[in-house]
Amino acid sequence: MSDRDRKSKKPNFRRGGGKGPERSGDFGRRPARQSRDASPDGPVILYGWHTVAAALANPERQIRKLWLTENAARRLADDNIQLQVAPEIVRPEVIDRRLGPDAVHQGLLAEAEPLPSPDIDTLAQEGIVLVLDQITDPHNVGAIMRSAAAFAVKAIVTTARHSPEATGVLAKSASGALELVPMVTVSNLARALNEMNDQGFMTVGLDSAGSENLGTIALQQPLALVLGAEGKGLRQLTRETCSVVARLDMPGEIKSLNVSNAAVLALYIGASKLGLMG
Repeated sequence: MSDRDRKSKKPNFRRGGGKGPERSGDFGRRPARQSRDASPDGPVILYGWHTVAAALANPERQIRKLWLTENAARRLADDNIQLQVAPEIVRPEVIDRRLGPDAVHQGLLAEAEPLPSPDIDTLAQEGIVLVLDQITDPHNVGAIMRSAAAFAVKAIVTTARHSPEATGVLAKSASGALELVPMVTVSNLARALNEMNDQGFMTVGLDSAGSENLGTIALQQPLALVLGAEGKGLRQLTRETCSVVARLDMPGEIKSLNVSNAAVLALYIGASKLGLMG
């Protein structure tokens, strides 16, 4: 059941009161301006300590409603985190009923407005941008966003279709990174990559069949690292549009990585070669 479906089936709050299987990405050698994260049918759902605390600290994030347990409210006050709206204090099981028993909410749940998204032609002409080619697993996308924040990635470009909404599970997996890394949503990824090529980006697709090892390529800024969907990898048109297609060579017996792990490795290699680690 999706987050949206779960949300529609749960009652509204009153006072007092799973991840589907995904195949891993395979990146080793084989032996337009719009709201960036909201469903048009409802608000962005944010839960968990880092996710909600980061949203409350983001002046661009407008909080509609906020539900807190007494312990969570006390912790926010102790950390001097200002609340945008008056919270509703509830027991943990009230939030459990809204999110489901498997959600680790830590006593915080917020409904929020979506964040603005930059246009593709306003991307910074420096550093690294990540491009996601129809990666559908919200856990993986959230983990990629968290790594992107750690490596000071300038933006993440993703497709309007065949990509998870930046709400619920994805937001929790991102652990606050939604507030730190701009997301650009495009309708046609190949067209967007062509625009980035015209802007001077070096667009590097990551694929197990890449002709070169990413670690041996002379990289340059601005750099766009393009990652493909779990199991399927880069689509053919995406691969053809990239400046170069590279692989990640590894010394062990297993030669492929989950897409979120591949993103971390590629970011480390890219940031190191570009001198961004200092």
